[in-house]
Amino acid sequence: MKQVKWLFHPILVFISSVTALVVSLFLYIYWYIEVSTGLRSAMERFNLEQDQVFAADTWVVILVLCILISIILLGIFIIFVFSQKTLQLYRMQNNFINNFTHELKTPVTSLQLYLQTFSKHELSRDDQLKYIQYMLTDVNRLTENINRVLNLAKLESKSYMGEFVVCDMVKTLNQFLEENNHLFKDCRIAIHSPETTTLYQRINRHLFEMLVINILTNAIKYNAAEMPQVDIFIEPKRRKTHIRFTDNGIGFDRKEMKKIFRKFYQIGRSDNMTAKGSGLGLHLVQSIARLHKGKVLAESPGRGQGSTFTLILPVLE
Repeated sequence: MKQVKWLFHPILVFISSVTALVVSLFLYIYWYIEVSTGLRSAMERFNLEQDQVFAADTWVVILVLCILISIILLGIFIIFVFSQKTLQLYRMQNNFINNFTHELKTPVTSLQLYLQTFSKHELSRDDQLKYIQYMLTDVNRLTENINRVLNLAKLESKSYMGEFVVCDMVKTLNQFLEENNHLFKDCRIAIHSPETTTLYQRINRHLFEMLVINILTNAIKYNAAEMPQVDIFIEPKRRKTHIRFTDNGIGFDRKEMKKIFRKFYQIGRSDNMTAKGSGLGLHLVQSIARLHKGKVLAESPGRGQGSTFTLILPVLE
């Protein structure tokens, strides 16, 4: 059964189709040359004129035939590439569903366990507060995952409405870190900015904060150090504002540099490592950056050597 399935693999079918088409064209040209050679010999023997045997437009027909076959080959190639991308997207969606189901099921199971403990046992006030804090953590985890999917759906449907305001980027980031200090209490985050220059940008505050929190959350989640560290550098470059987030996390391979922002893509899936998260965080980051007419670049020296995510925004006109 596996051998039969292997015979219908898209790559094998594509190669077989192209090979058959090319061989057919080659055999046709070979046959035409052989027949032409035989006819020329007959013409010389019987002193016939060439126009009496060969039509003047024979080579035009062959040329048109070659063009048509080239178009067919191009069509087959396009269909093959499209089918492979569709198959890849299907696999990534399947990975997302499996992983996202796990992301939802784990906190739900935890909440169920804590609630059962509350219903079956008399707990002291200290134990109650401890379990309530655990449940709030699980609820926040559920809310974060659900909001990530909902926000991405709004962004991709172009239905996200929000006000863009001019903000001092240094003050905005400092205020964000102060307001969300509880999320990064076990992480050292430092902001580095030019002392003599104030950088203003037109941003949607809510979306920008969503972008920052996704980058910082990834820096903590994908980190094996005792103390996760993130350095945020804000600097102007060539009529652009660059905001670099450099961490001491696990990093990634160069081959993943262009794939990392794809929807559903998760680092680790390609080399049997344990993948984390839903695969939507960085895609959401890139979508928000594009909504601000900017982009995000990712780079890393390699596994275990940290990574840098650079948000590039156009200067305020």
